[in-house]
Amino acid sequence: MSLPVDYAERVYAGWLGKCIGVRFGAPLENWTYEEIRDNLGELTGYVSEDQGKIFKPDDDTSVPLILLDALAERGDIEDAKPADFGEALLNAVGCEHGSFWWGGYGISTEHTAYLNLLNGIPAPRSGSIAQNGRALAEQIGGQIFSDVWGLLLPNDPRAAADLSERASSVSHDGAGLHGARFIAAAVSAAFSGPDPRRLIEIALEQVPPGSDYDRVMRVMIAFHAAHPQDWHAAFAHLKAHFGYQHYAGMVPIIPNAGVVVLGMLYGEGDFSRAIQIANMAGWDTDCNVGNVGAIMGVAVGLDGIEARWREPMNDLLIAASVIGTRSLLSLPQCADRMIRLGQRMSGGKIDPPAPRCHFTYPGSTANFQAWGDKGRPIHLLQTQVDGTPVLRTAIRKLNKKGEIRIFTRTSYRPRELSSNYYGAAFTPLLYPGQTLRARVQIPADAPTTLRAALYVYDENHRDSHQATGAALTPGVWHDLLYTLPPMTDALLSQVGVVLRNTGELWETGAFHLAHLDWDGPAQFTSAFAFASPETGAISEWTYWRGFWRMEDGAYHGSGPLENESYTGDIGWTDYRYAADITPLLGDHHLILARVQGAMRSYAFGLSPGNTVTLYRKARDYQPVASAAFPWRLGEGCRLSLSVQENRLIAVVEGGGERQRIAWQDDQASYRNGQIGLACWHGSHMACHSIACHSIEG
Repeated sequence: MSLPVDYAERVYAGWLGKCIGVRFGAPLENWTYEEIRDNLGELTGYVSEDQGKIFKPDDDTSVPLILLDALAERGDIEDAKPADFGEALLNAVGCEHGSFWWGGYGISTEHTAYLNLLNGIPAPRSGSIAQNGRALAEQIGGQIFSDVWGLLLPNDPRAAADLSERASSVSHDGAGLHGARFIAAAVSAAFSGPDPRRLIEIALEQVPPGSDYDRVMRVMIAFHAAHPQDWHAAFAHLKAHFGYQHYAGMVPIIPNAGVVVLGMLYGEGDFSRAIQIANMAGWDTDCNVGNVGAIMGVAVGLDGIEARWREPMNDLLIAASVIGTRSLLSLPQCADRMIRLGQRMSGGKIDPPAPRCHFTYPGSTANFQAWGDKGRPIHLLQTQVDGTPVLRTAIRKLNKKGEIRIFTRTSYRPRELSSNYYGAAFTPLLYPGQTLRARVQIPADAPTTLRAALYVYDENHRDSHQATGAALTPGVWHDLLYTLPPMTDALLSQVGVVLRNTGELWETGAFHLAHLDWDGPAQFTSAFAFASPETGAISEWTYWRGFWRMEDGAYHGSGPLENESYTGDIGWTDYRYAADITPLLGDHHLILARVQGAMRSYAFGLSPGNTVTLYRKARDYQPVASAAFPWRLGEGCRLSLSVQENRLIAVVEGGGERQRIAWQDDQASYRNGQIGLACWHGSHMACHSIACHSIEG
């Protein structure tokens, strides 16, 4: 399968359209058509949920990104099975918190499927009508999470529909799978043209003829043919014959599927009109408008999406995952990931990984902002300079000794979000010790008195760290480099470039940023001096299960089952991690390394019978090495775990004793992952401090 020449841009446009639709529809979720009409009139733009806040996470965007993990982690991605998608959900979703609507077993489709999976009922039985009943299996989730499969398989509706069915069968069945097939096929077909009627007909070829899903679509197509100018009458017809009153469950798929096709038909190929109609119809607005936005985003491309929808988003997406670095994303990062997967599936050339922050996609801003002191940044715009895509910061007056900071966020607080009922929790994207890189330029007519440096902002200490400023030669590209020093109790929430003027007033000009990236091992210590409660854990930490909190200056964890909490970046490879802990109750007190989610990690710590044990987790923990160590409740000790390639060295020290375990993982070893803490089976532990360093450090 060959990919379209404009594949990358259309994928970005489709995901952008999805996110626009979700944001547009979310404030009106569960409103009726009459409530919207009577209170807001005809919708023309975003309805603000909370002025000054960051748009919340939403399951419509969080869950598809999690499902993509099932493909990203496989070699033979074409053969991904329902069990693989079920495992991806278990790995990235908190135990009955975050990512989904946790409405109760037998009420929420996803909650029910999750508990089925967790308790050994495999996919696809976990989502089947046979297991859960028709009403639960035919809710809307199969439809709302399936746009991404069309983005991966352009111009191949059958393959996209088949893949969507495998993914959606984890939690849905019947009409739920028909909706998955329709949406994936419509997105795939949209790469070949913008005609909504044609896209609907192509997608319906992937739905069983005569099914309820097929029937609602055919009825709406026929009504549109007879009344092409009156979408209000079309919705009245839909509500009368396929409204919620005809179906069981909280959010039945059939009425909402009718809204999707209504928005497409009456939008007549216009992106804005299509999402406005879908939103005005009410019911599950974020889901329906998100689906319409994804299909039409691909169909019309970036040129067909008005700037008024794009600019408020600034390319930022907040998601929800136990992998905290995947809760803060840019839309270009999402598109990059989908494009590489699409390239793998096509069997063609795979692009090398892009920098974290780049500006390749027309109009993309990658969540960058600008701020000035004795200088005025007036506009950020994606453009081309000498054939290089850049972020241009337009400047109006930069005084002598003035500075402008062009930056992006590397961490947020949940309190900054408009709401957080989907449970976003953040671990910083950037840590002390890592190395920053950027490529910058000032135009040929700029003064020679400008200097630039990479910097980070430590939110905990309210302090910036920056490299020595480099003199900029006008018209010449410069590569900036800065290795951050080790730090204690730092929270790096901002990274960027500071531009400073050492000469006379610069009246007007521009600054160009081509890309920004960072890598390398983290070098930091933390005694939780600034920790505060956040989303079931504490700031900078996520959790899978258990009761995690600050008490008496230490980070405590307890609970009846296996309880885990994580921090750091899933991309970290080789490092040494240590924690000072005190076991307070129970027999299992551990640290975690190379955490790849809730189902995969290494663990080391105190175990029953005056022993310490090293474990490998592949859904369940399996001991791989053990040694004697005389630990006691109430007495502190230091646990450390060094991971280098497939070799692990675990050390415990305390009470004048020391024990060391060395082990090599000769299976499919975990080569990257976060760090964390764990306690099991009624245990209660306190962690007083942690440290993470490079192996050499």
